[in-house]
Amino acid sequence: MSESRDTREFCPRCGDPVPEREEPLPGEPRERDRVLCDACYFADFELVDAPDRVEVTVCSHCGAVHRGNRWVDVGARDYTDVAVDEVSEALAVHLKAEEIRWGVEPEQVDQNTIRMHCTFSGVVRDTHVEETVVVPVKISRGTCDRCGRISGGSYAAEVQIRGRERVPDPAEQSRAVEIAESLVAEREQDGDRESFVTEIVDQPEGKDVKLSTNKLGKAVATQITEELGGSYTEAPTLVTEDGDGNEVYRVTFAVRLPKFRPGDVIDPDDGDGPVLVRSVRGNLKGVRLATGEPYEARFEEGETPDAEQVGTVDDAVETTVVTVEDDNAVQVLDPETYEAVTIPRPPGVAADAAAVDVVKTDAGLYVVPPESAGDDAAA
Repeated sequence: MSESRDTREFCPRCGDPVPEREEPLPGEPRERDRVLCDACYFADFELVDAPDRVEVTVCSHCGAVHRGNRWVDVGARDYTDVAVDEVSEALAVHLKAEEIRWGVEPEQVDQNTIRMHCTFSGVVRDTHVEETVVVPVKISRGTCDRCGRISGGSYAAEVQIRGRERVPDPAEQSRAVEIAESLVAEREQDGDRESFVTEIVDQPEGKDVKLSTNKLGKAVATQITEELGGSYTEAPTLVTEDGDGNEVYRVTFAVRLPKFRPGDVIDPDDGDGPVLVRSVRGNLKGVRLATGEPYEARFEEGETPDAEQVGTVDDAVETTVVTVEDDNAVQVLDPETYEAVTIPRPPGVAADAAAVDVVKTDAGLYVVPPESAGDDAAA
């Protein structure tokens, strides 16, 4: 006669039977609480492990958040976004929970305190569980290392925007500053907090842009000269030694923009007449006003050939075409004397043109060739 034996397990706390559960796979740890019935298990169960309070330090200048031993740009719209992110990082959900859903409802208590009402739900032991926790977030304000350096006037490089035998015009100075700010913005987007503009100083001869690193200063000077032409020189100055005894240098990048700019009318004094400058990148390039033929300065002259500025397209005025005489000549009214004069007809002037733009120089009156706005990018 065989004996039947009850193999059911009983809860060690309350003595109730425990439903049969799947045994863990070989090598998996055996859950300590698997011997408890559901009632006893859930009596001590916490779906969410939440801190009693979260403290957040935010830079009052740039909004960066202090995490661990560093400052992090979080791109938050306001401190509520920061509080949500920090609480989300601090919360932990039970490992046995599945199908987790959660939401958070911020409550602004005062300027420096936000109470976060967090609701979590999930499935544990085939049972739907839900839990709500409230986590106060205390916001304190400070100054990050980067903003501290900026407010303290710290800089390692200075880019001086100057011109050869002239003062850079407002548009050139403005564009040079835009280039510096855009390079800083690109590095910030990539998480580089060491790149910043410390100060922009207006000088009678141009602008000085003070930057955080020598590497950034070199990049700014390089891009300015690539876009606006000219060249730059570097002049390092020993300012101090760091804690390890290494010499620390501050580098001045002296940018010299070309003497001539796109749109200038110059006379190379070579007997072939004035040139409308189109580009000053590398060698100066332009077009002869008399013939429309291309002009390029000799290699050794670069962007500053031996020439004299005699006008600019900004001085050009519209005047009436009296008649187009032939392929090489057109008769127009002098915009100052209103006399009919015959001047060279460059390519692009239509046979039925009623008016043209002309520029007057000491060498005479010339038609401004079409598309002569001096677009340096096209060169």
